[in-house]
Amino acid sequence: MITAFDAANAYSAARSAVRPGSPAAPSPVEKLGQAAQDFAAQMAQVDAVATGAMTGRTDTHQLVQTIAESQLAMETVVAIRDKVVEAYQEILRMPV
Repeated sequence: MITAFDAANAYSAARSAVRPGSPAAPSPVEKLGQAAQDFAAQMAQVDAVATGAMTGRTDTHQLVQTIAESQLAMETVVAIRDKVVEAYQEILRMPV
């Protein structure tokens, strides 16, 4: 049974979600766009560090660390791409 206290708590929890002028949560498309920008920034950082290592301005330890981070980012992007392709193929296999 729902008591008045439970209803008041639920109302106060939902109140901030419907308040006019409150910032909306980012959509999945915006999140995906931000992830793509973060990935591009990571790859640009790898290029800068690799160039610095070739010219002697960057230490080798930093180069190895940056390459390891970029490898993890690349594996994540490839895994996401594989999931998207798999979902697309599943949709194509659906009977109409």
